[in-house]
Amino acid sequence: MVMHEHTAKAFDVDLQELTRMVAEMGGLAEKQIADAVDALVRRDTESAARVVVADVALDDLQREIEERAVLTIARRQPMAVDLREIVGGMRVAGDLERIGDMAKNIGKRVSELSGDFHPQKLIRGVEHMSTLVLAQLKQVLDAYGSHDLDNALAVWKGDKEVDAMCTSLFRELLTYMMEDPRNITFCIHLMFCAKNIERMGDHATNIAETVYYMIEGRPIADKRPKGDTTVFAALDAVSAGE
Repeated sequence: MVMHEHTAKAFDVDLQELTRMVAEMGGLAEKQIADAVDALVRRDTESAARVVVADVALDDLQREIEERAVLTIARRQPMAVDLREIVGGMRVAGDLERIGDMAKNIGKRVSELSGDFHPQKLIRGVEHMSTLVLAQLKQVLDAYGSHDLDNALAVWKGDKEVDAMCTSLFRELLTYMMEDPRNITFCIHLMFCAKNIERMGDHATNIAETVYYMIEGRPIADKRPKGDTTVFAALDAVSAGE
């Protein structure tokens, strides 16, 4: 991580440790996504259960990061770029914690995917989405660690691709449900899994905006690029009623 030297070397140590903890949390979040989707693809309930349990580690690490950040602010009373570094670390940790929650939600649904209706085309669609989101998350975490504005903006602009993939998958799932009501339960669960992955992409975009704020000292002025999300509204309504 590139940072300027402070008069108090201990302050540099505090900032470096905060960055290290966020990087550790990012690695855990990436593993949660990969493990959750792998359990979904293989319909492995034991692996899915481990994903649910592992979310606790992400929650604990987020709390540790927040505590260290608050303590650093109290001790060092940072200003300007230094304060943005600390606030940025807390923001990134919050988004990573939410990504862990999304992975946990996928893990919880694996046990519900019973029956004989498991078209590989649909499963591959979810898997492809997760591969894209994982790549975006890795890219934006690298951008956070190296203060790389170009890479952060690339992730920010690429979120609409995830939206487009999710919308396409939703439409296909709706077609399967209309063709045969027996497919509805499976397709609904897969829809929620896809929606969780799409939201992971949103959190990766949030991290990109945080990186921009840390470097530039202001939020991105442009409106966030989004794909066609009209299909999402119905699922959000169902989710609210769960």
